[in-house]
Amino acid sequence: MDMKIELLKKIITDNRRLISRIEYVERDIILDDNLNYVFVGLRQAGKSYLMYQRIHQLLRDGHQMDEIVYVNLDDERLFDITLDDLDSILQAHYQLNDCKPIIFLDEIQNIPHWEHFARRLANEQYRVYLTGSNAKMLSSEVATTLGGRYMIQEVYPYSLVEYLKANNLILKNNWEYDSEIVNHIQRIFPSYFYYGGFPESVRLVEKRSWLSVLFQKIFLGDLIARYKVRNETSLKLLVKKMSESINQPSSFNRLANIVSSAGQKIQTSTVIDYVRFMEDSWLLFSMSNYAAKFAEKESSKKYYFRDNGILNLFLIDSETSLLENRVAIELKKHFFDEVYFYNKNVEVDFYVPSQECLIQVAYSIANAETRNREVSSLLKVAKHLNAKRLLIITYNEEQTIEVNDKVVEIVPLWKWLLCDKSY
Repeated sequence: MDMKIELLKKIITDNRRLISRIEYVERDIILDDNLNYVFVGLRQAGKSYLMYQRIHQLLRDGHQMDEIVYVNLDDERLFDITLDDLDSILQAHYQLNDCKPIIFLDEIQNIPHWEHFARRLANEQYRVYLTGSNAKMLSSEVATTLGGRYMIQEVYPYSLVEYLKANNLILKNNWEYDSEIVNHIQRIFPSYFYYGGFPESVRLVEKRSWLSVLFQKIFLGDLIARYKVRNETSLKLLVKKMSESINQPSSFNRLANIVSSAGQKIQTSTVIDYVRFMEDSWLLFSMSNYAAKFAEKESSKKYYFRDNGILNLFLIDSETSLLENRVAIELKKHFFDEVYFYNKNVEVDFYVPSQECLIQVAYSIANAETRNREVSSLLKVAKHLNAKRLLIITYNEEQTIEVNDKVVEIVPLWKWLLCDKSY
């Protein structure tokens, strides 16, 4: 008797029962029935629940639970599984059921060279869904091995719509005209703004404590252990300093100097490695200066965190940074790497060329000097780039300003996140 196959039969059977009973919030993610997928993103962003959602969709479409093979490769019972063992998953299913399985493998990056097994499954016409928390899964080598057989689906923590849904508030048509619903949104929104959209944290009272534990898992597991980082203190200090620099471009030299001046001597080459590790673990993403020369585009970027809750762990006066970070996340989700900041004599926070849109972020523009500065910057850059849409995103202020032939829309963040946007 093959004990590994027997264990996998038990795991597959137990997971079928678990998934049939599980409750989840329907994500606003549409998947093509004819494609295989790799779900990637930050730890706890909701990749597993997206798998559960997909399984329930398949069941509603007429598939049977006996077709479903879900295995979480983070399961401690499978700590010693290797590439050679992955075929045992198929053997276990066929010993249980006489039908072709639909395969869901969670945290596949735990298995070295997993992509070869994934390619074989696709070649043999299995329908396959995979998840992983390491952007190295998308390296050119892995992409070459997969050979276009899988679609990559980035999974972020909840959008505001999904967060409201998780709080039992489902928006209907014309909700923005219902003052009771608007008031309800504004009561819920601060929790989302400060603590982010990780699905498991939604109903927790001690959200900050949960986020702190999550960051430790990311830091120790996805950074220190995975990349064999020896100087743990320097890396943690770098994360903190980057969190404090959300509003400004950061060169690798500058970051090395900041960390070194805080008492942790670090080389620029090490900072480059550490930043890459953080991006590969989905903790951070970057944006380049549209106005910079090519070399500067690569060496001096703005860095943002993939969820406000993690960022907020490191900040004291957090509002302005959290506001800009949340706008950056939304733009990144929609436009990937085609979002920039603009800095050449005058600075604008975001530029989306495909939408001819410039965006400034200001927590409040109640002060006339602040309002004039933000509007002036938008108008100057808009003239140079011929941008058509100009936005100032605030925390909770709304207004329209007309200057000459230009319209500047001032929109509160919560409303911008919820309304249909042409950007």
